[in-house]
Amino acid sequence: MVAASDMDDGALIGAMADGSREAFGTLYDRYCTLMLAVGTRILRDRREAEDLVHDVFVEAWKQAPTYDASRGTVRTWLLLRLRSRALDRRKSAGSSRVTPVEPGKLAQSEVAAPSDPSDGPDRAAVIDALSNLSNDQRAVVELAYFEGLSCSEIAERVAIPIGTVKSRMAAALTKLRSELGPYGGGEP
Repeated sequence: MVAASDMDDGALIGAMADGSREAFGTLYDRYCTLMLAVGTRILRDRREAEDLVHDVFVEAWKQAPTYDASRGTVRTWLLLRLRSRALDRRKSAGSSRVTPVEPGKLAQSEVAAPSDPSDGPDRAAVIDALSNLSNDQRAVVELAYFEGLSCSEIAERVAIPIGTVKSRMAAALTKLRSELGPYGGGEP
């Protein structure tokens, strides 16, 4: 039998679907730091992000049999669940105290201290790719990702037509995919 630590992510999900707690623990160890960093970035509260990461992993345990590799990697599956739940929490009445991210803030941020979980191996590549976008493109990407705004909400916020928001978003995502190469959707 292969040890969980030697399994790829897809095999871990399969083992989790069969009830393997070791596989669950290994998957948690692989992604908890990244998920905590993303959750903290969106929620602006580490304790709330920790609760969210816990909830997403419990959900992943329960939903492991429904994972479909043809729709994306395990990493993407987990991060999309996390992002969706984080944005739901931000939009709930209890989270209205959250300060929105200003357009362009991420790409201009200082390099985090080494103990910061958001200082992952691909952070520099993502910040570099974002900094290569035009200010207009970066603004719509950040408003959509970090604030969870829809295209119509972004159009209203920055006072431009919705079609312009959509074309900027499409151009930005195409450029990001091109620049990030293997980071843009594959396994790390």
